[in-house]
Amino acid sequence: MKIKDTEIKIAMGDITGLKVDAIVNAANNKLVMGGGLAAAIRKKGGKVIEDEAVKKGPIEIGEAVATKAGSLAAKYVIHAATMGMDFKTDEIKIRDSCRNALRVAEELKISSVAFPALGCGVGGFPLLAAAKIMAQEVMRHLREDKTTLKEIVFCLYDKEAYDIFNKGIFSYIDYMTNKLQKGPFTTVDAIIEINGGIVLIQRSNPPFGWALPGGFVDYGESLEEAVRREMKEETGLDLEDLKQFHTYSEAGRDVRFHTIATVFIAKAKGKSKAGDDAAGLKIVKLNEIEKIPFAFDHKKILQDYLKYKKGENPF
Repeated sequence: MKIKDTEIKIAMGDITGLKVDAIVNAANNKLVMGGGLAAAIRKKGGKVIEDEAVKKGPIEIGEAVATKAGSLAAKYVIHAATMGMDFKTDEIKIRDSCRNALRVAEELKISSVAFPALGCGVGGFPLLAAAKIMAQEVMRHLREDKTTLKEIVFCLYDKEAYDIFNKGIFSYIDYMTNKLQKGPFTTVDAIIEINGGIVLIQRSNPPFGWALPGGFVDYGESLEEAVRREMKEETGLDLEDLKQFHTYSEAGRDVRFHTIATVFIAKAKGKSKAGDDAAGLKIVKLNEIEKIPFAFDHKKILQDYLKYKKGENPF
């Protein structure tokens, strides 16, 4: 399975024998390699790995550092601290250690890295939960950050762990990349109250018609950030007294695909002008709404808004 240009693989066997650029060690924060996977890495790769690691420790739980890999097939060992010396771990520690291991891999400018089931050995964390946490962090990393990684391997020691990770990782990534990418998509619109009327834009792209200014929420944006950005781009206005009005989620409200729109009410300052992707802009009085050919369900939204202005509950 691929995310962008990075291949995601599940393997069963001994991670210390993998021919990848780096393997990840589920470490304690003092980086002492006394048991579990750490001891196996030290035994096969040499005490030189532990000596270098200890010099870089202790580190915060959730942090990660890299050392050379001794006589292992890999070039580096990335020591990700999933626990302290009490050998206890949890979701946050596993999530942070996975995230920081990926960060260190990028700093090394390597193309391949192999992960064990972080926190599931000495830490005793449930395998399926760890699989989903690590899948989430890998997806977040590959979507948000530029990467040198061409291959990420999850290497499990036995068949039980392999089967759980195989199902947990691939089913989760498949759901996120294939099903959720079909929608619904998150959008924002604004009823901008100005000069005794409201602002409408004329759409230059299908579906055509007049509409409330609005658009899609970008990755990493809040709804409030998105609506302020969209209004500036489409109308040139800066919003004031912003408040949420209602969310419209009916599957057929947009003829293109399923969108969920959160509509805001706001005042505005500045000089209104149509953005580059709008054919026109006008300020209309509320009594003119019924005569206007609207796109989407924006006539219904404004009918609800009129009821709200009269003190009625439109919902």
